[in-house]
Amino acid sequence: MKLGVCYYPEHWDESKWREDAQNMVSLGISLVRIGEFAWARCEPEPGQYDWEWLDRSIDILQEYKLDVILGTPTATPPNWLIQKHPEVLAKDEMGRPRKFGSRRHYCFSSHTYQEYSHQIVSAMAERYGKHPAVVAWQVDNEFGCHDTVRSYSEAAKQGFQNWCRNKYQSVEELNKSWGNVFWSMDYPDFDCIDLPNLTTTEANPSHQLDFFRFSSDQVVKYSNMQVELIRKHAPERDVLHNYMGNFTQYDQFKLGKTLDVATWDSYPLGFLLEGDASQELKDKYFRTGHPDNTALNHDMYRAVGKGRMWVMEQQPGPVNWAPHNASPLDGMVKLWSWEAFAHGAEVVSFFRWRQAPFAQEQFHAALNLPNGKPSSVWPEVETLKSQMDLLKDYDISSKCDVAMVFDYESDWALRIVKHGESYNPHSWFFDMYKTIRQLGVNVEIVTKDCDLSSYKSVVIPNLIHGSPELMERLDQFDGKVLVGPRSGSKTSSLTIPEQLAPGNFQALIPLSVQKVESMPLSIQVPCSIKGKTYNCSRWREWIDTDLTAKYSSDDGVGIFYEHKNISYLSACLNDDGLKVILKDFLEDSGLNTNDQKHGLRLKETKDLVFAFNYGPEKTKIESQVDFLVGAQELNPGDVSIWKRN
Repeated sequence: MKLGVCYYPEHWDESKWREDAQNMVSLGISLVRIGEFAWARCEPEPGQYDWEWLDRSIDILQEYKLDVILGTPTATPPNWLIQKHPEVLAKDEMGRPRKFGSRRHYCFSSHTYQEYSHQIVSAMAERYGKHPAVVAWQVDNEFGCHDTVRSYSEAAKQGFQNWCRNKYQSVEELNKSWGNVFWSMDYPDFDCIDLPNLTTTEANPSHQLDFFRFSSDQVVKYSNMQVELIRKHAPERDVLHNYMGNFTQYDQFKLGKTLDVATWDSYPLGFLLEGDASQELKDKYFRTGHPDNTALNHDMYRAVGKGRMWVMEQQPGPVNWAPHNASPLDGMVKLWSWEAFAHGAEVVSFFRWRQAPFAQEQFHAALNLPNGKPSSVWPEVETLKSQMDLLKDYDISSKCDVAMVFDYESDWALRIVKHGESYNPHSWFFDMYKTIRQLGVNVEIVTKDCDLSSYKSVVIPNLIHGSPELMERLDQFDGKVLVGPRSGSKTSSLTIPEQLAPGNFQALIPLSVQKVESMPLSIQVPCSIKGKTYNCSRWREWIDTDLTAKYSSDDGVGIFYEHKNISYLSACLNDDGLKVILKDFLEDSGLNTNDQKHGLRLKETKDLVFAFNYGPEKTKIESQVDFLVGAQELNPGDVSIWKRN
């Protein structure tokens, strides 16, 4: 467990650098990220590098025994590059250029931009690759932020045509795969293929899905180029990227294959208000964040990082970019940090050291005020560090008994053919995740290719296409498997499978989907489950099978089926009903459940148990235990930690 901070020496007079480093050490900081937005300062003119200021900054940090995470500055191409090569700019879906004056204003498909990126990363890695203070490298910054994964530029168009040519080999095969006979959409040649935007009505969904795949591959290819350069000049250093919470526009599992660590940027209050939670929940958790969303991202990025996860940017106060920007409840920054460690984080790094008095992020809080004085969160971090020292010898690694399968391509496909405005694939995945977490069970998020043998149960919320290989692994799996609605409903080309939904899952459970409907949230279909009435909404399916439905809606439509160790849920249940279904499923898997009331959440690790109170009221731990941190009663924002029995 280590603490870090994001620092921008180029923002401050050099006379402040030494004092800043000294104060970082006094607070317990040991890692400092720098450099990720400094291209114009590192290369003020084409090919003319100025490293002296960065040398001096790193030397001061090293003098105070602070380790450096050095970011490549490619998220912010300088003005001279845009003036010289305006074609490197991305274009949005309406064909408008993403202009200079902010950040992330580049197209991943631009060969020119790739060449300039290669040059600056090579120069930086060659200079600092073996510097003893630089222990890790961050590639770029927040790939895809501001909706920048998919560019509709000429470079992207040409790149997509080549991608299609390589995938399909013949245009006849592409036309067949996409179903272009529909609406006379056949292409005579790969060079005629356009991007799926600005069409009169919706573009062909198979065309869209392949464009999403291509765009994701471009991000991965661009990252891999930088990783290769860094590894050449900086051997035995961790290479990482800082992902964003709740972000699915490219395949982060693929990108993470060449990295050592997945780091992510945690802003619980902003995520709550920008998400699709009810207004009641947004009001209830306005100053704490949703009690399950941050945990979901910890578990997601632990999977992306192949077991290694850091928080690169931890919210330390109000942010500046949400619809409204709350000040965290006292204690929440400490709580969020402990929750990260409990979910496997090796590092929690705060954004940022000092609040900026200029430009776009003036209202974004930091550990220090713009004048350099400590902000109100400073004592919280001091307390956190003292608690970390107290618990440093305990093993807080965790073993999870439930695997949840997440797939980026399924997320894209279900957004393209969503069929109803109220169905969001990530939200449905989150509904199932948060319900298991509320039942007090640890969750591991896994890929569809993962070895499942170590788990007691597997939950597949909405895998739109399951491969025969996955079916074979599930068939050999000894535990319980729950398959959610819309799983197996499409082929890999985004067409309806010949055997109908749930496609290949029919090898595991004998049923097929005959009809579906999507519903607005205002339409609630009553369902009888264990003698009580609950509701489903958003989505439901009519099933043809010889199996008897275990539970049905009140109008006679089955919603839950079982066959051997496989269960199929054919409707999106609301929270209370989903909890009943999942509680039975988990207990049938041999797991103990412990329903967490209100905003209390527990997380078990190998040696310790953590309790986090996100709720607006005081709550109490029922067990009589000896507390290492906190007490039996938790005020809002409190953390309690005790030895696992």
